[in-house]
Amino acid sequence: MSPVLMAFLGGLVTWGVTALGAAMVFFFKEIKPKILNLMLGFASGIMLAASFWSLLLPALELSENSSMPWLPVVGGFGLGGLFLFAADKFLPHVHHMEDQPRGGVGKITRSTLTRSILLVTAITLHNIPEGLSYGVAFGSLQNVEKTSIASAIILVVGIALQNFPEGAAVSIPLRRDGHSRLKSFFYGQASGIVEPIAAVFGALLASTISEILPYTLSFAAGAMVFVVVEELIPESQNDSHLYGHSATIGAMLGFMLMSFLDIALS
Repeated sequence: MSPVLMAFLGGLVTWGVTALGAAMVFFFKEIKPKILNLMLGFASGIMLAASFWSLLLPALELSENSSMPWLPVVGGFGLGGLFLFAADKFLPHVHHMEDQPRGGVGKITRSTLTRSILLVTAITLHNIPEGLSYGVAFGSLQNVEKTSIASAIILVVGIALQNFPEGAAVSIPLRRDGHSRLKSFFYGQASGIVEPIAAVFGALLASTISEILPYTLSFAAGAMVFVVVEELIPESQNDSHLYGHSATIGAMLGFMLMSFLDIALS
């Protein structure tokens, strides 16, 4: 099976698990803030561990024979964060835990778009680096001996695990705000639509231009960490003074689980 096809199938899996999480809106109208914080913290831990074990560490191993082995890791990581920063700055969007829209330049401004469209834009930005991460991992199978299909699959599993609570964390608050169950589910599952597309792009890039593979791995890691620090961690700490350390516990559990999967099974 070609790496691009495997990346696409991995994207369908993560999208499907996101839809399963969003489907919780048909059973629950509200989600307790403490549970929501725990879920968002869990997603943060998964993504941070995946960024290191599945992306940055392989990038360092692939560049260890170069004259400046740090450059692909540091440079790619910075470019990934810069890409998400620019997208967050210039594309009009709104996060599901906020009322105030962000971004927007020129004729397309945040004030001219509905909250639903802004929400979809934010969700798309959030999930691009996730799809890129395992897309690049699958794409590297074709040209790099140090990578394995097990590592790529484990990365898909880790992203899928954190996508389940992520889907619920989008759809259930929308239902609480007055949207119908079907509309809330639609926006919740939409958080995974972009992942198959980003995965195919990452696989094509990594499989055709193997020389930039360390940069692409680090780029995906930088983009993921930006999402975690910019969005997931602040949202998981919502009213943390009232709900204790649930977000921190969730992040620790997520990091431990992803670390176990990557170290023990790959």
